[in-house]
This record gives sequence, C-alpha cells and structure tokens, in this order.
Amino acid sequence: MSGIIAQNILDNSGLIKAPAGGGAWNFIKKLTASASSDLSFVDGTSDVVLDSTYKEYLFTFNNIHPSNDGVGFLFNLSEDTGSSYAVTKMSTWFQAYHGESDAYVGGGGVAYNASYDLAQGTGTQYLSNNAGNGNDESGSGYLKLFGLSSTTFVKHWISNMNTYYFQDYLQNDFTAGYGNTTSAVDAVQFSMTAGNIDAGDICLYGLTT
Repeated sequence: MSGIIAQNILDNSGLIKAPAGGGAWNFIKKLTASASSDLSFVDGTSDVVLDSTYKEYLFTFNNIHPSNDGVGFLFNLSEDTGSSYAVTKMSTWFQAYHGESDAYVGGGGVAYNASYDLAQGTGTQYLSNNAGNGNDESGSGYLKLFGLSSTTFVKHWISNMNTYYFQDYLQNDFTAGYGNTTSAVDAVQFSMTAGNIDAGDICLYGLTT
C-alpha cells in the first residue's frame, strides 16, 4: 500500500486526503551509523538525489545514539558537493523539556538558548543538544529542507528532535532557519559535537508535488 488516501475515498472519515494528482514522499537513501564520525548525503553519489528533482527534502532520524555523553547532534550544508561544509546560516533554536523525576527546573519548561543559534555563521547547526549515551538513550526526529536547487532564493529548513537528555529528562528541540545563499545546495552532513554517531539510521526522502 502507498499510504496515500485517494482523492474521494473516506471523505468523512477524518483522515487527510491526498490532493488531486497525488503527492508522495519518495524514499531515496538510508545511511546507518556504526561508530561514524559523520553521515553525509551528497548529490550524485550512491543514489543520492539533492537537486531540482524535488522541491522539498526530508531527513528522518531513528534512534541517533552518540558515543559520548552530553553532546549535540548537528548538520551542515555544502554548495560544492561536499568539498566543504560552510554555507552561511541564520537560525533560531528552542526546546521544551521535562525531567523524569519531575524535579529539573520545576519539573519542566520551555527555553530559548542563543548559543545554539547561528547569526550569519558558517559552522554546524544544532538539531539537539546534550544527548545521553546510555544504552537506552537516543534521539529521533526530522529535518525538512526547501528549494535546495534554487539559484534565486535562500534555503529554508525546519527541524524537530525528541532527545533523551543525559541527565534523565525529555527534551523536545525545535530549530528553523535558512542557508543564506542563492547557490544550489547539493550536500548535507550530520555529526556530533564530540565523538561519533555510534548507532542510528538517517533516511532521505523527496516530495513529489
């Protein structure tokens, strides 16, 4: 089954219909970490597509487990097929959190931290911070990018990660921003602030519209 509901089926069911003409997320590539310093998706290599084939691309993260404790999960963009990852970026980042013991900072809350933003910076962008490396600790979520092949507009993204913080609480991290370039972006790289990506899967999809 495709997972797409036909245009005139189950009209009153409360389920979301696909628009006339369809539209679907198409699986492109999966990379599985195994003590990996980084995982990189580069257009034109190993079946990876990051070009005008799709206007929207989606990366999903399944149980990203770091080798080090209390580290951030990062990404960066390239406009030279991975020769360098230094696209200038503008971003914002905030989180909601709740301690397992209901005791951390009153049990939970919402916080903005400018240290995880980029203001015309070329460095890596945080998707989550302070992930734990315990046997049952990991992070999962997604990163969605828009118009990577455009040579007119900047390259917007939105992301949401749910992470097991290393001091035993739930952390839901949100980031959004744009690569401040009108050059086509053709590679995306993922890494940790320290150590490696010990385990986990990253999948890439393109949206047919």
